[in-house]
Amino acid sequence: MTKTMVVVESPAKAKTIARYLGKDYDVRASVGHIRDLPAGTIGVDVEKDFRPMYLTMPGKEKIVRELKGAAQKADRILLATDPDREGEAIAWHLAHLLKIDAESPCRIVFNEITGKAVGKAVEEPRSIDLDLVNAQQSRRILDRLVGYELSPFLWQKIRKGLSAGRVQSVATRLIVLREREIDAFIPEEYWKLRAFLARDGKEAPFSSLFTGKKKSGRVSRIPIHSKEELDLLLKDLEGRDYQVEDVKKGTRKRRPYAPFTTSTLQQSASRAMGFTSRRTMMAAQNLYEGVTLGDLGQTSLVTYIRTDSVRVSQEAVDAARDLILSTYGEAYLPAKRPFYKNKSKAQDAHEAIRPSHFDLPPSRVRGQLTSDQFRIYEMIWNRFMASQMEAAVYDKQTVDILAGDYLFRAQGENLVFPGWLTLYGVQETEKENAEKEVKKEDDEEPDLVEIPSLKAGDILELRRLEPEQKFTQPPPRYTEASLIKEMEELGIGRPSTYAPTISTLFDRLYVEREGRLLKPTELGGQVTGMLEEYFRNIVDTDFTADMENELDEVEAGKRDWVDVLRAFYTPFHKDVEKAMKEAEKIVIEDVPTGRTCPECKI
Repeated sequence: MTKTMVVVESPAKAKTIARYLGKDYDVRASVGHIRDLPAGTIGVDVEKDFRPMYLTMPGKEKIVRELKGAAQKADRILLATDPDREGEAIAWHLAHLLKIDAESPCRIVFNEITGKAVGKAVEEPRSIDLDLVNAQQSRRILDRLVGYELSPFLWQKIRKGLSAGRVQSVATRLIVLREREIDAFIPEEYWKLRAFLARDGKEAPFSSLFTGKKKSGRVSRIPIHSKEELDLLLKDLEGRDYQVEDVKKGTRKRRPYAPFTTSTLQQSASRAMGFTSRRTMMAAQNLYEGVTLGDLGQTSLVTYIRTDSVRVSQEAVDAARDLILSTYGEAYLPAKRPFYKNKSKAQDAHEAIRPSHFDLPPSRVRGQLTSDQFRIYEMIWNRFMASQMEAAVYDKQTVDILAGDYLFRAQGENLVFPGWLTLYGVQETEKENAEKEVKKEDDEEPDLVEIPSLKAGDILELRRLEPEQKFTQPPPRYTEASLIKEMEELGIGRPSTYAPTISTLFDRLYVEREGRLLKPTELGGQVTGMLEEYFRNIVDTDFTADMENELDEVEAGKRDWVDVLRAFYTPFHKDVEKAMKEAEKIVIEDVPTGRTCPECKI
């Protein structure tokens, strides 16, 4: 009987797809990568246009035999690996092993594992995209060249067993640079002064923040730098009346966040639940490849999880809008679908991360998912559905109060229509938490308080003046979330690289955790210092981002991958030779921890 053989990466994905394709298809898994550069040697012939030497990966011999045996019995073979550079490269390697013409219609792709998407892909096979393959090949060879040339240098000059990588070295340096900023920081004193005011003796007072002076409608901000300046101000305020000078009322719309990308999913899971990027991606990968849902069988719950795009298909938008209308009512449905703009570098071939099945809300599948899977699925579901809902609306009030010409300001707002916050929660969202991680406290803005109904000319009763001494704070250490955000904004790495890069920093002992904060070890600082001195480009954020752009141009067919490698490697190799001769060895003394080794008891 004639069968079509379909090859994917994972057994779980194979099981999910097989459910849709039926008995005429033989769905097999390569179990990840099938060929790679050898582990023991550099595996790249620099003199022959960087020709790579690919070998079947150790332990994959049985899988290769089974795939070849099944291929001989199949009338047609389709390669259904993931829809990105890495997936395209795996398909290319499989085509080589199974003797498939890469230019034949052997490749199928889909962004979500549903019956409709898989069926459509099978009907529209294409050839393997060699530009995508070459972009992935370039990245792999670049990383191999950097690792195999820099690692011996670090072994000789610092310590055996060290490694350096193109992206990991930049990420380590970001953490080291932040630590240097913290060490060099000198705190500066300043004061905040709040006036607690009320209309009469019966009302509870509200707080207003001293801002400066206001004359002829113009505000001149006056910071308070010392106790002496504070005392002079307090003396000048004695006996003054506090009068409402101006009341401004308005509304503020708070629009929903865009659907998740890989980066924002990892950031949100880190902030909201304390998940590492690796833990987040493991759960998300399970949801994409498929989980067993009782009578429904193996089912994929979310779309492809490695994406930097916020684009959403019209079909998904329509399904979400129908669900919002039936669940929340017309008031929560925008007249037009919300639009979210992609960054220029986004891989727009992909969609944002969203649910695959809108008839499977988190509440329906909770009992069949692990705790991690459920929490990530609920987060993806809520983020996507909220992204298609109406904005929240607040009534906003700003009150300017004058004591002479000294200005105190109070601000308040009330939620009058929750919109998307009905689903996402009125409490602080992860974006606001993110801003607190990376920004200093904005002490020029008053706190949001409950303000009574006031009008210009009202005389207020001063209950008390409350000064507060403060000191400027150093920039905070990175968390995984804020590091990923910084890497994305700088163009360092791509969606598939964030989690493995951060894991490598811990594996190499370059970075350690203090709670959720990331701190460089002495070793991480020493390695970074050495690379800064002799390989400035390797740890330079602009250089690394430019290299990512060049790989994007290879993917788009605008650059030759060999030319990109040659332009990088020629000056890099000269730097390695020079550093080997000039750099002095660094001795890192072992410092006793005072603890006994759990294995040897010494």
